[in-house]
Amino acid sequence: MSGDRESAINRALNYLDQGDFEIELARRVALRTESQIPNNIPPLAAYLNREMIPAFERLGFTCTVFENPIAGHGPLLLAERIEDVSFTTVLGYGHGDVILGQDEQWKKGAGPWTLKRDDDRIYGRGTADNKAQHTINMAALRFVIEERGQLGFNARFIIEMGEEAGSPGLKETISNHIEQFAADVFIASDGPRVDPDIPTLTLGARGAINFDLEVTLREGAHHSGNWGGLIADPAIILSNAIASIANAKGQIQIKDWLPPATSASVKMALQGVKVSGGPNAPQIDVEWGEPGLSPAEKVYSWNSFAVLAMTSGNPDNPVNAISPSAKAHCQLRFFAGTDIERIIPALRDHLDAQGFTMVVINDSPQSNGATFAAARTEPDHPWVEFVKASMQRSNNSAPVVLPSMGGSICNDLFTDLLGLPAIWIPHSYAGCSQHAPDEHILLPLCRSALRTMTGLYWDIGGPDAKALTDAKQ
Repeated sequence: MSGDRESAINRALNYLDQGDFEIELARRVALRTESQIPNNIPPLAAYLNREMIPAFERLGFTCTVFENPIAGHGPLLLAERIEDVSFTTVLGYGHGDVILGQDEQWKKGAGPWTLKRDDDRIYGRGTADNKAQHTINMAALRFVIEERGQLGFNARFIIEMGEEAGSPGLKETISNHIEQFAADVFIASDGPRVDPDIPTLTLGARGAINFDLEVTLREGAHHSGNWGGLIADPAIILSNAIASIANAKGQIQIKDWLPPATSASVKMALQGVKVSGGPNAPQIDVEWGEPGLSPAEKVYSWNSFAVLAMTSGNPDNPVNAISPSAKAHCQLRFFAGTDIERIIPALRDHLDAQGFTMVVINDSPQSNGATFAAARTEPDHPWVEFVKASMQRSNNSAPVVLPSMGGSICNDLFTDLLGLPAIWIPHSYAGCSQHAPDEHILLPLCRSALRTMTGLYWDIGGPDAKALTDAKQ
């Protein structure tokens, strides 16, 4: 092996400074990979065939495409480069699918499908979630290979095309081909940093379960003048049912929905962590949610309930009539230790005890969209310490270590199914308008991310990482 760590990092920074990163990302953003559109397979497959497979093959990876075992959903790519069976094997991950473009609502950039730079911001759907993030990691692999002549470790890399639809088929694919996905450690990038300027290392993810609450009392609407005060209003019943789940300050009222008490190690990890979404992020409502917890503890170690959408009648064209039904689409984000099997039964028990037996819970796959389990890697794991040291070396400061990201992703497949320590190094920030119009990334953050990942991959190819693998064996 030859080459130099800082020279590899300089290759990565030149890639950004000379505009090649934006050129590469623009091609990928232009592909309308909306996985939330039923049977939208052609653009999802095109992302793998036109962008991912050629890019990985240029790096000496072999590529296998798995058709999704669940009909109507996109394929999955596994790229691998095995240099020596005795080397450490790193499993990476990214998702090339995006949420709906919301084309008409964009006010910045040039719309969702055209990459547009405005000062230090680059706009486009999927920039933050997740096309720029895996593009950065793939580029970092490239520059290590170019500088050293090899990685010095084995790499496997998953690109799935259905994360925004709940990763349908991913668990089944990995389960059916478990040896092909085997590794010593999982390292990937998704989600936001705790602060745009602070490199962040995340050790898990909150789980998520979505469900509908519905109240249907009769067929057809009835005149509010003739029938108001005589017939029950489904919207009022549903509103009161929701109010019994969480109080006026958002504190969850269902005991079985709460996680275990925040452990001392988690409290210590979160001590001094300040939650910041950067410019234009909403102001934190300090009185909202579980009392007695810091903002960091609320989002990185506690559960939260939200009503994502709610309808009764026709809000865009209301009439003087009492609607026959009301519906709310709800979500519980939950921390590791929450009993996922009790979430819906506990909700049913609670509603019945409160007198809301007429409220129907619909948690079918068609209604809930995405369900992810909660899982995390312990902060004292040797691989966590290794990655922390590498990140500190690259950035001249220690990263923030979070026990869990605020969002949800298929982390449990890597920790529980594959039995790996799972480490996430996010390359976005909370104010990126992820899942909203005007999604964007920050160029200074991307620069830091390229430095971080190139340095990390370089270090994994060295003797210290091999010692971790040998110790495991």
